[in-house]
Amino acid sequence: MKYVLVTGGVVSGLGKGITASSVGVLLQSCGLRVTCIKIDPYLNYDAGTISPYEHGEVFVLDDGSEVDLDLGNYERFLDTTLTRDNNITYGKIQRYVMEKERKGDYLGETVQIVPHVTDTIREWVERVAMIPVDGKEGPPDVCIIELGGTIGDNESRPFADALSQLSYSVGRENFCLIHVTLVPVLSVVGEQKTKPTQHSIKDLRGFGLTPNIIACRSTKALEENVKAKLSRFCYVPIQNIFSLCDVPNIWHIPLLLKEQKAHEAISKVLNLSGIAKEPSLEKWASMVEISDGLNVPVRIAIVGKYTDLSDAYLSVLKALLHASVAFHKKLEVDMVPSCDLEKTKKQEDSRAYEAAWKLLKDANGVLLPGGFGDRGVEGMILAAKYARENNIPFLGICLGMQIAVIEFARSLLCLPDANSTEFEPETKHPCIIFMPEGSITHMGGTMRLGSRRAYFHDKESKSARLYGNKEFVDERHRHRYEVNPDMVASLEQAGLSFAAKDETGERMEIVELPSHPFFIGAQFHPEYKSRPRKVSPLFLGLIAASCGELDAVLNPVSIHQHNQTMFLEKKQHIGWSKKCFGDKNQQEEISETSFPM
Repeated sequence: MKYVLVTGGVVSGLGKGITASSVGVLLQSCGLRVTCIKIDPYLNYDAGTISPYEHGEVFVLDDGSEVDLDLGNYERFLDTTLTRDNNITYGKIQRYVMEKERKGDYLGETVQIVPHVTDTIREWVERVAMIPVDGKEGPPDVCIIELGGTIGDNESRPFADALSQLSYSVGRENFCLIHVTLVPVLSVVGEQKTKPTQHSIKDLRGFGLTPNIIACRSTKALEENVKAKLSRFCYVPIQNIFSLCDVPNIWHIPLLLKEQKAHEAISKVLNLSGIAKEPSLEKWASMVEISDGLNVPVRIAIVGKYTDLSDAYLSVLKALLHASVAFHKKLEVDMVPSCDLEKTKKQEDSRAYEAAWKLLKDANGVLLPGGFGDRGVEGMILAAKYARENNIPFLGICLGMQIAVIEFARSLLCLPDANSTEFEPETKHPCIIFMPEGSITHMGGTMRLGSRRAYFHDKESKSARLYGNKEFVDERHRHRYEVNPDMVASLEQAGLSFAAKDETGERMEIVELPSHPFFIGAQFHPEYKSRPRKVSPLFLGLIAASCGELDAVLNPVSIHQHNQTMFLEKKQHIGWSKKCFGDKNQQEEISETSFPM
């Protein structure tokens, strides 16, 4: 087994996860099978109970585990399906060690960080690295490990020690360390400074870890004299120092690494010359070029609770991007704080109120994402009402679907006090109720989580057609509250349609308003399974409807005609793909990236 460890220094938020994902894409393009592990050194057992403002979104895997958002990056970039064991936290390690101690497995030894905790970490990594990926037998060729946090953090020390032991036990030819660091530019001086990187690598070596490759984050490409200086003071070959400068979007990073021959550097360290091929990233490059060349905008308003931090809705943003690129439109997103849509008596809030409503009214489509708690709920209800009454394309996800049902009951069933028992436990008309599927006393990992099956009951519904007229779909969930089964009949009589339900028929999975151009709510989170070349059908439908071209994805004939039109447009685009990949590849790329459903 070959290991690639990605660490970070100087500051947090440098993009270690994107770097790790991009290295994975590059190695996959060389014909290697790749798996990933993310290490989070916090004491939480998993990310499920952490606020989005604290740590970004909680990503949910098929097996129901709530994990760090970087696993979402891994799944999207590598088009793979990971499990709970691919995310290691200090909380998981501590719990495992203490359970062994309570059972007497340590045979009376004094349990210590070294060797018991570090051995557990190393054994966990080695075990997960051997798990087959992509449904194929046998272990992967390479395991990419991302160590969260910044080198030097106290909480990272046990993991750094364990990974140092791992590098020693597997041997130099099986272990490659990529250190992601910052090369800042002081505005007064105007030159790229290497001292922070030098100190960071000194700290790294203090843990017994020696970098093979340095990936330097900077606003502009690294200057050659700066590379030479880093090579001289950090004892890393100059050809192993790579520049990760700012790019239009993160899809450029694998191409940036390929241009600098990062695959050759990794191959040399890991002795992969016998099994690694020359990287083939033509399809990825074509997708990036299409994305960069888009100029027809589509504007989507995301109305939610956590709009101050875009990472709180990271998967939603990525799914919108995948759909807009597939439909050859330039995505423009407005984050609308739902609280600001609510009327207030405070004069100082009037500007925020007007600004929020302007953003909502200027949008081509409206998306209500998931969330918890009653803050901003009335604003989300107003947004759903506006979209419904004004025929604006609407997609509600999890809480967003529940909001749509509440608004419909208030407006069409004339139940002004209709609500969710999450927000108003004593409401007389509970449209949304608590439907437990796990513990009702603990918070972590107790929701309805992971992949669940939804069966289409309305074969002519827009959602069924978007999913290709399948009998059922498997999508990932994360919620506790659902539509009250006792109110379904009344809601349907008033014109709401529950297009998909679970196998019991008691849990509502997809709601639609047939009389509306596009008004769909999903209790599940379709964004979790969206990929750059496997777009979520519901997101594709929202983008298409927002462009006034929904028939292009509902009608297979229209899809073919639309693809041909876009192909001709791209063929005429100056310099597009032909000079790089030829007509045959060009045609293949259009067919794969236009509507990858």
